[in-house]
Amino acid sequence: MDTVSPFSNSGGPRILAHRGASVRERENTVAAFRLATDLGADGVELDVRRTADGVLVVHHDPAIEDVGRIPLVSMADIRRSAPWVPTFEEALDACTGVVNVEIKNSPAEPDHDPDDGVAQSVAPVLLGLIERGSALEFVVSSFNPRTIARVREVAPSLATGWLTMPGLDPLDALAVVVTQGHRALHPPIWSLTGAGAAAPGDAAGLDGALLDELIGAAHGAGIAVTVWTVDDPAAMLALAQAGVDAIITNVPDIAVSTLRP
Repeated sequence: MDTVSPFSNSGGPRILAHRGASVRERENTVAAFRLATDLGADGVELDVRRTADGVLVVHHDPAIEDVGRIPLVSMADIRRSAPWVPTFEEALDACTGVVNVEIKNSPAEPDHDPDDGVAQSVAPVLLGLIERGSALEFVVSSFNPRTIARVREVAPSLATGWLTMPGLDPLDALAVVVTQGHRALHPPIWSLTGAGAAAPGDAAGLDGALLDELIGAAHGAGIAVTVWTVDDPAAMLALAQAGVDAIITNVPDIAVSTLRP
């Protein structure tokens, strides 16, 4: 099976709604994912964790308010006290287009999974959908490089992308992505700014030379570049002009009106 790539669109960067349309609806909910489609987004970014009884759920933080830490509670606990938290399958059913599945697995969080059992659970769900002819396109990402390496081991046909934090040189990160056989690099917009930029989240702070070098090197190696989290319209335009493959944004409606007027 050929590697599944979510970056086949030549009409400009894909617009991925960060945790769904999270400004208008509660983040990482079925309502937020459906609204992202209604607003014209090409897909969504969502976060996956696992409950004490092994159910994959979509939630950003390791704990749910009024419920407790996700790895210590059951799906029944969540249904009773936080019914808006969807299972992974329920979230996928509400999505269209590209789904950037971020597996949460930080050593600093209480549900750190050193054996990458979540990765091993996520992969077959996605492969099953693909085999059944789903129109969804997937990329699996994580800040933890071992986690996406595990995804590649158990499901080499899935596209994987490394999420990086501010402070890591994106060119150094790209070298790791290429060496490890991933298909995408997901740098934060703040890592693409010049030294001393006053407003690193907007276009004025972007380092054009660095961005051009990164995109050129990435595309030369067959790697897609997805930048997060981009809410400034001028920055969206600058990144589109530079040739990024996707942007993750909290405001997909603004991204659509900016990039596809």
